[in-house]
Amino acid sequence: MKVQQIMTTDVACCSATDSIQKAAQAMKRENCGSIPVCENRRVVGIVTDRDIVLKAVAQGKCDARVEDCMTKAVVTGRPDMDAHEAADLMAQHQIRRLPIVDERGDLCGILSIGDLATVDIHVNEAGAALSKISAPTEAQNNIVH
Repeated sequence: MKVQQIMTTDVACCSATDSIQKAAQAMKRENCGSIPVCENRRVVGIVTDRDIVLKAVAQGKCDARVEDCMTKAVVTGRPDMDAHEAADLMAQHQIRRLPIVDERGDLCGILSIGDLATVDIHVNEAGAALSKISAPTEAQNNIVH
């Protein structure tokens, strides 16, 4: 099965110059925890609710822009990519949502762990990917609570 068969195609995105409030409002509206950051549909980053909280709000930068807290090195997939390959890529990079770009590099969809889980043949892979994504890193294991 190809990614294009199970990805979400109506994807909300924001601009790097948008306020973090606008990005957070888009996440609330879409009921998601991350959105791609685009310039003319070209993915230039991704911002998560966690990025906003830890890199801006927790540091008193409530007037920050998305560019101040987004991840710039974005892992992307292709619509013609096999869903198994996408699940492996997501697990390898410990990401829950994979922006899907066309041959020009323009955003055309997003694939989530939930999308993989809705397809019977991928339930085990989605579970395995989620467990790898959710596994604490070595640095997290060393944190004293």
